[in-house]
Parts: sequence; structure tokens; C-alpha cells
Amino acid sequence: MTKALFVTHTAAPSGAEIATARLARALRAFGVDLTVAFCEDGPMAQRMRSDGFDIRILCETFDGRAMKVSDLNPYRLLTGAAGLVRVGWDLGSVAIESGATVVVAASTKALIIGAVAARRSGLPLVWQVHDRISAEYFGPVLAIVVRVLGWAVSRGYIANSRSTMTSLLPRRRALVAYPGIEETRNEGRCEQRDPANTVIAVVGRLTPWKGQDVFLRAVADATVRPAAIYIVGGTFFGEERFRAELERLSTELRLPVTFTGHVDDPEMYMRRADILVHCSVIAEPFGQVVVEGMRAGCAVIASRPGGATEIVESGVSGLLVEAGNRRGLTEALDTLIGDRELRRRLSTAAQLRARRFEITNSARAVADFLGDVSGPCTRR
Repeated sequence: MTKALFVTHTAAPSGAEIATARLARALRAFGVDLTVAFCEDGPMAQRMRSDGFDIRILCETFDGRAMKVSDLNPYRLLTGAAGLVRVGWDLGSVAIESGATVVVAASTKALIIGAVAARRSGLPLVWQVHDRISAEYFGPVLAIVVRVLGWAVSRGYIANSRSTMTSLLPRRRALVAYPGIEETRNEGRCEQRDPANTVIAVVGRLTPWKGQDVFLRAVADATVRPAAIYIVGGTFFGEERFRAELERLSTELRLPVTFTGHVDDPEMYMRRADILVHCSVIAEPFGQVVVEGMRAGCAVIASRPGGATEIVESGVSGLLVEAGNRRGLTEALDTLIGDRELRRRLSTAAQLRARRFEITNSARAVADFLGDVSGPCTRR
């Protein structure tokens, strides 16, 4: 039996942590026994505890902003790394006590923690990669360091898309497993509205690289403005200033925007919307909200390159625009807002396409992968 110890550095409900929770629930059906370790208590730890998982909190207080990828201050990087090493030593005890057969690092910072824990416990480490390890995310130097570290300390990778996998150093044991979606009740949705009554949703953490500011400027230039816009998402890592900037911008542009803050289940807003816009300004590792919007029956606009190109067939199940291209986004909005019948065709095809990304498919592959690498680690 595979007994996996997953570790992540944050308990905030951001995309990677939500994807890990979905995967954990689905893995139960394939005989994987999970313990999940968090470096702090918080919403995701509480949610998974209520789902019946064995949850371990490694620190009473943990600075989740240690080793920020935007901060190349050597002192902060070294002190941050030292803190992660200490947490990793404690995690090694948890690995031994829990009877784990494999340690899974479910974030980039957790890679350091997991490497120390795997060394202490003598177990193999798998790196679950949610980020593209590229210069645009980490900077050119740190990206190389992270790639080499991941290759050196792990026995295998689980990447959330082919796009993410291409940003890693090649190795024999590697699996692409899309985050996937869970089955939901078929609650129906509103019919696609006339152009003047169109409703748009933008779902995701409020952070500059998600491009909500680009969207607001693009939709302000649209020939027909929507009747309502939902900006769905919270701020978790010191990004409150960006939310304030978005609120000021929407007021200046006189847009009918509702900021919902973080929502545990944004599907209710997607089912109200005619169009879902995914507008990341750099390559998205995957794009869970794109799949969720397609399943909810939205006509989707998503940005490329990145994982969204593995989800959306442009012109068939949605539209793709170049990341950060405000004019291109406005043109796509004009196309969809003005053509109700096109929205209907795209949304129908999108719902069919979304079925390919059910979490059961990924969980089956991950369970087999973890079973293959489980056991005492002989490669040191």
C-alpha cells in the first residue's frame, strides 16, 4: 500500500493548494493513504482536516514570504533557506512516525523541506510541480538553481501540464497530471444573453501577473460594454495594494465591477456569467479556472502560451489571445460580446472538452506513479 506524505509551505487557498486537495480526495479511491503536512495552520489545513485527512502542522508561526522569488537579497535567501531546512528536519520525524513510503513536495519552497525530510527518513522524494520554473517567474539565476535542485533531490516529477514539464531538467521518472476537476451537481445555467446584457467573470488570485488590470482596460475599450463584471478572487501574499489599484481603475473607467474577494467555490459566479476571461500576462502553468469555466458553460477567452493552450482549442472550445496583449483581448471581447450564437457554440463545445480533465483520470495516473517510486531510497 502506498502511504504518501504531502507537504506544502502554505495553507492559503491558492491554486496549487486547491489542486493538491482535489488530488488528495481522488487518490483515496485508488488505495493511497495520505498524510498532509502544512507549515502553518489556515483555511486549506482546516478544509482537508474536515475531509478526514491526517493533518500535521509543522510550525506555530511560519513566514510564508521567506525566500520570495522577487527578492534576491542573499541574506534573506540564506535565512529563509535555513528556516525551511529546520522545518524539513521536523518533517523527517513525521515521515518516519506516519509510516510513509514516499514524500511529495507540493510546492517549490516545499521542495527544500521535502529534500531534508527525505534524507532524514530514507524515503524517495517526488516533486509535484505547480509553477513553470522559468526566468519570468523566478528570475534567470534562481530558475536555474531551482531546476538543478529539483533534479538532484527528487526521484521523480509530477507536473501540472506539458508546459510546466518543459521548464524542468529532463529525467526518466516524470508524469504530466492535470489538476483536474471534480464532479458537480448539474444545476444548469442561464442562457447566453444579448450583447447589452452580457455578464463576464474573471476568476483568480488578485496579483499583477494574473492581468486583471489588463482586462479592465481591454473591456473598457470594447464596442459594447458588459452589463456586469465579477472579479472573483482574494489576496494572500501581501497583494492588497494591487486590489486597491484594481478598484480605483474600475471606478475611473466607470465599469460595472463587483469584487467578491476570495470565494471557496466560484462556480456560482461562472454559472451566472456568459464569458469567462483568463488573462495572465505570462505563461500560466495550467489554468484550473479555464477548465472550471468551460465546465460551467461559459464562452472562454484564455491567454497563451502556457497550460491554457493544452485546454482550449481556439475557435472550437474557446478563444486564445496572446498574454498581455490588451488590443487582442479587446478584439476577442468584441467578438464574443457581439455574437451570442458564437458564445452558444463555444460554450457547448467547452462543456464537452472539460470532461477530459476530470480529476479521476489524473488520480489514477498519480497513484500508479507514487506506487512505482515508493519504498526505501537507494539513490543518494
